Amino acid sequence: MTITHDLAVLVPELMLAVGSMAALLLGAWRGNGSTGGISIGMALLMAVAAVLVVIGPETGAFHGAFVMDGFARFADVIILMCGAFVLLMAQSFFTVEKHVRFEMPVLIALSTLGMMLMVSASNFIALYLGLELHSLALYVLAAFNRDNARSSEAGLKYFVLGALSSGLLLYGISLIYGFTGTMDFAAITGIVKASGIGVGLVFGLVFLIAGLAFKLSAVPFHMWAPDVYEGAPTPITAFIATASKVAALVTTIRAILVPFPDAMHQWQQVIIAVSVLSMALGAVAAIGQENIKRLMAYSSIGHMGYALLGLVAGTVSGVKAMLFYLAFYAVTNIGVFVCIQAMRRDGVAVEKISDLAGLARTRPRLAFAFSALMLSLAGIPPLAGIFPKIYVFLSVVQAHQYVLAAFGFIATCVGAYYYLRVAKVIYFDEPAKPFDKDAGWGMAGILTFATAFTVLFVFMPWPLINQAALAAQALFR
Repeated sequence: MTITHDLAVLVPELMLAVGSMAALLLGAWRGNGSTGGISIGMALLMAVAAVLVVIGPETGAFHGAFVMDGFARFADVIILMCGAFVLLMAQSFFTVEKHVRFEMPVLIALSTLGMMLMVSASNFIALYLGLELHSLALYVLAAFNRDNARSSEAGLKYFVLGALSSGLLLYGISLIYGFTGTMDFAAITGIVKASGIGVGLVFGLVFLIAGLAFKLSAVPFHMWAPDVYEGAPTPITAFIATASKVAALVTTIRAILVPFPDAMHQWQQVIIAVSVLSMALGAVAAIGQENIKRLMAYSSIGHMGYALLGLVAGTVSGVKAMLFYLAFYAVTNIGVFVCIQAMRRDGVAVEKISDLAGLARTRPRLAFAFSALMLSLAGIPPLAGIFPKIYVFLSVVQAHQYVLAAFGFIATCVGAYYYLRVAKVIYFDEPAKPFDKDAGWGMAGILTFATAFTVLFVFMPWPLINQAALAAQALFR
């Protein structure tokens, strides 16, 4: 393959990289007054990149280090959608915050670029490079409000624990390389099939899963999530909760299922433990939370546990369920964080659940959207959230993991309490002081889309389900 062919495969990524550099130069020239324009421009660039991903060729690049297949395409479109939505919802953030800098949309674009490289990686070195580009930008974004002690604390915790997880991941990769002599996923598959998996490779696989589990905020590598969710600016929290989680889970699927299909018995036990612990903590720990962003952090931990059930199955139907789950999770959480960003009184952000009291009487449309999205996350029919949970539970039942499916169902029932509690506060408590109404067109559009997706999905679920099935089949070719 020629360098021209390789670059043609990665046109969306190259376009995003060049656009980010151009935006950085423009911001340095025009100053912080250009932040809004740069943000809109980068959102449009992501939309164009998503179109190019869909119509681009399905092939490999750079000697197989990156592969563009249906699986990567599905993930790329979700990641780019999340990035564009976050940039649009940030428009309202830019108008009310005093310490806005043009670097925010540039860093979001660079982090998105890293995620796209991660999900396309078919080589551990390529995976690690993409992961570090994505992570380094996020560390800065988490601490973006430099004058805010909570934001600085969030960024520092995220950086320190992220560095630890990167070390674990790199150590696992080095062990895998040491015992196989290659970094390529396909080559590792052949070696494990021919020679089996020894103790050294098992240790490497465990360290690899530990490093990836940190990015998922899966138990026991979840400790950063509540503080980072609470301390980071709300658009950045939305970005971490959606695009970052999608990229991490898709990367986990490819990095485990492609190189190690014949070592399923070894890694399946680790994934089961991580999934069960995440579902349990997500269901219980959120009950006592009073801050809505911390509640969403524990919610995300639980949802990553549910999504990992599909990986436990290790089948096409399990991967299809995971991809379907990720699409639902991304859209719903973007909508929830738009609602959270709308929680402002006299220009000051409020984050207590009690601040939502009586919202149905002061802002009925916002109340309906917030309640519908939260109940969808709980998995209450006929809202969209019930469908992906049914699919992941069915995938583990088909894999004869009946106890695991039953545990997931029980965790769903327990976790429904804190979602229902938010709806109860919105509709039945005495009204608090009304929120400001300057939401902006970007937030209104995103919230309308997310709410319509959640409420109307029951009437047309098959297009998304079919796309998830095609993406899953592409991984197993």
